[in-house]
Amino acid sequence: MPVIGISGSPVPNSNTDRALRIALDATGEETEFIKLSDYSYQPCRACLGCEETNVCVLKDDATALAQKIRYADALIVAGYPPYGYLDGRTKSFLERLWCLRHKHGFLRGKPAGIIITSAHPPENDVLSPSMEHAISSVKHFMNIEGMDVVGAVGVVGNVPCLLCGPGEHCALSGVKKFFGPDVVRASIKIQKLEDQKDVIAALVTMGTEIGKRVRNSKRK
Repeated sequence: MPVIGISGSPVPNSNTDRALRIALDATGEETEFIKLSDYSYQPCRACLGCEETNVCVLKDDATALAQKIRYADALIVAGYPPYGYLDGRTKSFLERLWCLRHKHGFLRGKPAGIIITSAHPPENDVLSPSMEHAISSVKHFMNIEGMDVVGAVGVVGNVPCLLCGPGEHCALSGVKKFFGPDVVRASIKIQKLEDQKDVIAALVTMGTEIGKRVRNSKRK
């Protein structure tokens, strides 16, 4: 079974996507990359219709994806915090994995990793620490399901206002909120994963360790 990576980023070939692919490649195992924005699904209804079968009764894309993860060797979750907490697309999907919990705990013991891309500059202590909040949210899910959490990697991303037409003068500009009221948008560097050598190294380390644990599990 493959190591599955899910990306909650809706941006094509985003920093989050590329970070996830690096971690997956480092496992040395068969992998599958899943971009959640390519799929359509609802949040969990907490109906308990999955209690006997461990299969969600909702007829949408998340039902089949959950079964893929059920049989996967490991899972890497990559998301971002648009409002200071984990994005809704990723969170809703993780909630849909509840169907795998009943009686068997199909996620229990699976090696797992976390990748979060945040535009919040670490030096800005006015806003809440969004990267830490998002990592904590995913880790909480994994711990509850009994997964083997290998690690978490934070990627520095970009505030969308850098690409928005009125981003320079908008009263609610994230550029001003993140970097200060006197900052000019053109002075802010666009963050690319490839320039973050320490982050890439951490992604490789995490992916490599996940691969090791998968292979050790297969030997038992």
